[in-house]
Amino acid sequence: MVAKINAVHFEISERLESFIHKKVDKLFRRYDFISETEVTLKVVKPETSLNKEAQIKLHVPGASEVFASKTCDTFEEAVDLCIEALERQLEKIKEKK
Repeated sequence: MVAKINAVHFEISERLESFIHKKVDKLFRRYDFISETEVTLKVVKPETSLNKEAQIKLHVPGASEVFASKTCDTFEEAVDLCIEALERQLEKIKEKK
């Protein structure tokens, strides 16, 4: 499964793209019921710190969408925090099944 990555108003680097794919692939391997992933990256208020926002939306059949959004100093940190939040949500879904 491949994640759709959208960078709003900037060009994403190959390094960042591979980092995101690596993190999302771990989610797919651990939670095989995920059908699709959308990652949106954007810079909010470029003149301030804590201006990199990552939003990750997972499509899970039989459940509503699972979503996390974090704003940090770097996109990598924001993606890591989103993944942690999503894992907690996915564990709850897994326990219900």
